[in-house]
Amino acid sequence: MPDYDEFLERTFKILKPFTKPGVMLNKDSELVTELGLTSLQVMELIEQLEDHFDMSIPLNILPDIRTVHDLATQLDKLER
Repeated sequence: MPDYDEFLERTFKILKPFTKPGVMLNKDSELVTELGLTSLQVMELIEQLEDHFDMSIPLNILPDIRTVHDLATQLDKLER
């Protein structure tokens, strides 16, 4: 069963291509305001995470996710 660190690591790998030059990707990076992800890109991120971890991520948790850390924490909670 994956844990927080695995969710965080995979999220970093998926987000790397979306990271603007000069922006450091870390667990406190904000998905929309700092990284500039569109709603479509957020959905693609969710889809890739679902596929990789073979899990279903409910859309109702998205309002609670602002940062990479928030996302990894929510995924960890879903997996328990």
